[in-house]
Formats: sequence, C-alpha cells, structure tokens
Amino acid sequence: MTALDTALVLESAPRAVRQFVTFIETGDVPDGLFTDDVFCDFTMPQWRLQAVGPQQVQGARVAGHPGPSTVVRMRLDSIPGGFLLEFEERWEWDGQRWYARELVRADLHDTSIAQLSVYCTGDWDEATVARHAEEVTLIRP
Repeated sequence: MTALDTALVLESAPRAVRQFVTFIETGDVPDGLFTDDVFCDFTMPQWRLQAVGPQQVQGARVAGHPGPSTVVRMRLDSIPGGFLLEFEERWEWDGQRWYARELVRADLHDTSIAQLSVYCTGDWDEATVARHAEEVTLIRP
C-alpha cells in the first residue's frame, strides 16, 4: 500500500488514529487520546527527546511546532496492540512553509495511546525543500 490522502485513510481509521492526527494538526490533546502515563520517545536527525504524561508529550509537540499543521499524506498499518502511522506534514511558521516526514509506532492500552516511538526527518525549510526538488526526482510522492 502506498501513502494515501489523509481523508481517505481517516474514514475507516480507529478513534485513536483520528485523534492522533488531530493532535498533530492542532497541538491539542483530545480526551482519551493518551493514557495518564503515556511515554513518547522522539528521534530526529542527530537528537532524541523523551516525554512522560499527556502534558509533557503535548509540550514537546508544541515546542517543535508552535502553530497548526496539515497532515497531507499518510499510511496506516495495524500491528498487534497498536498501529504504525507514516505521514507527511506541512505548516507555516516564521514566514516560511515547512515540511517533515514521520513514522510513528503507537502502542495502545484499550483505546488510548500508552507509548509512542516517533522518527522524524527533521523540519525542512523552504530552501531545503527546493534543494531536494532540484537534486532528487522521487518515483512516488
């Protein structure tokens, strides 16, 4: 399966996935999204952060992305006890348009996320996006 339009994937996605995308796009934590002791292990190029609890996870997200974003493409795979979500995200900040690609492994307790492992390309500014477009021709989006 290739990455698909977000709306198409979310139509049949479990509640936790829909809520997680809302969290990514808004920075707000929907009720019941995380367990009280949710653990997030976030890896980006040359750095790694961790957070425990909904407030710390939200704080880490908002610190890295202070404004709203849009998940423009995603792929969802169910795994035993959770899901894998690969997505592309775009947002505007500080007068520029930004891009990132991420892979999330989420472990569920009942219907709430208990653990997240997040791997991110890092945030690409307009110059990086342009340089990539000039130097690389992608076979698939």
